[in-house]
Amino acid sequence: MTKIKAQQKNKPLTISEMEVNSKKRIAVITSEFKKGFAFIRNYPKSVTFFGSTRFKQNNPYYKKARQIAETLSRAGFAVVTGGGPGIMEAANRGAVDGDGKEHSIGLCIKLPREQTTNPYVMRGIEFEYFFSRKVILSFSAEAYIYFPGGFGTLDEFFEIITLIQTGKIEKVPIILVGNDYWKPLDAFFKKTLYKKNGTIHKDDMKLYTITEDQKEILKIVKNAPLRRE
Repeated sequence: MTKIKAQQKNKPLTISEMEVNSKKRIAVITSEFKKGFAFIRNYPKSVTFFGSTRFKQNNPYYKKARQIAETLSRAGFAVVTGGGPGIMEAANRGAVDGDGKEHSIGLCIKLPREQTTNPYVMRGIEFEYFFSRKVILSFSAEAYIYFPGGFGTLDEFFEIITLIQTGKIEKVPIILVGNDYWKPLDAFFKKTLYKKNGTIHKDDMKLYTITEDQKEILKIVKNAPLRRE
């Protein structure tokens, strides 16, 4: 009986069911894009932070993200994150340190069994789908700051750098914080992608800056032109 019920439960969707489900998903996605774009337009000067969710507050990268976010917040930039723990929490926390509630922004994701929004998100919205949230995270930031992370962080880095490389979005500063983490990847790009296989152009490696110097980071962000929609 249990096996039969399991088979019935996992039956393929009919064409009519697929059509109904797809319409529902398209409606949710459209709504999320409209809501997300309307929300992020309220912050014409912003910097988006990416990085691992696993770093705790005693981690050096957590501390550095918090410090950089505080400096940027005091300089008038909204700090935008995915609203979760780790580096996202550190950045939102730094924004609160710097300018109270005005500049700590979270684009949060709904998950069925866990609370993901960190307590330092002062203004934010929730998304059902990761990919629609990712689009809004990458929309109209004056710079992207990446700290060490896992597959998700690398996915977000490669997506943004590909969009810039292919001219799909304007050239925006990409700042990679953490020499020990990012320089081996940079060496791989130079040796394997560029020199050995010729799969990227040498100028592609100028699309990002690896630095831990907070003054340099602030200078790069301040000198970045405001992006057009």
